[in-house]
Amino acid sequence: MTDAVQRAATPTTGYAPVNGLRMYHEIHGPEGEPAGVPVLLLHGAYMTAGDLAPWVSALAATRQVVVPDLQAHGRTADVDRPITYEGLADDAAALLAHLGIDRADVIGYSMGGAAALQVAIRHPEVVRTLVVVSATHSSDGMQPELQAMISGITPEVFAGSPMEATYRALAPDPGHFPVLVEKLKALDETPFSWPAEDIRRITAPTLVVAGDADAVLAEHAVELFRLLGGGGMGDLSGLPRARLAILPGTTHFMPAGSGVLDRLDWLLPMVLALLDAPPQESAGTTG
Repeated sequence: MTDAVQRAATPTTGYAPVNGLRMYHEIHGPEGEPAGVPVLLLHGAYMTAGDLAPWVSALAATRQVVVPDLQAHGRTADVDRPITYEGLADDAAALLAHLGIDRADVIGYSMGGAAALQVAIRHPEVVRTLVVVSATHSSDGMQPELQAMISGITPEVFAGSPMEATYRALAPDPGHFPVLVEKLKALDETPFSWPAEDIRRITAPTLVVAGDADAVLAEHAVELFRLLGGGGMGDLSGLPRARLAILPGTTHFMPAGSGVLDRLDWLLPMVLALLDAPPQESAGTTG
């Protein structure tokens, strides 16, 4: 581990007043002036900032990384409102504003990936580049077997699991876990399909990532990629702003070691290539 990564392992932590929340967040980065704009990392359902530690360490070696606990997750207490992708996006944008960050590279996984997409739709001025990992712009993009199992999810399903244990260890109200389960179940059971014109208006250079055995249908990852302007013949029209990575032998989360977040050694060069691309290369064409 390099000295820079070791220094990044001790974050600045705090709570930000965000849309009625006291949003816990960590700010990682090397000593001295970090390169580029800050990175905002958004975790998935039932996760916390700590679950993104390998990604944080890799990115924070050279740049500032902001990673929050989203509504009702980790150290951020819940409030009396549903969990929605739009609400999570507004919270993320408000956190950046609270921290005085005008623009950020936004990376989100699963629930956080959909929230990141909504940040780019609802708050385009704050997003310099966008990485959407294992997320979709439509509930039809979820695997049918996942949709079929949602109705059977109960708090008891998580009994003894690391997710439940982490929640009870970190949450301001450890007994609130059943409410979180019901809110996330409602999120997954609520159909959505974001307008194609909203996605086409996203101008931030974007990397769309999915596993070939993911909870997200590969066809929908390709559809999102095309809506963002990708899919043309770059030899003739130039590279578009959108990029696509379908990872082989890769699941959403389980078994351990095969999930898309476990493919950091594959994804980090792709992500850094997007974040570090000069503006003229990132802009490309819209396909």
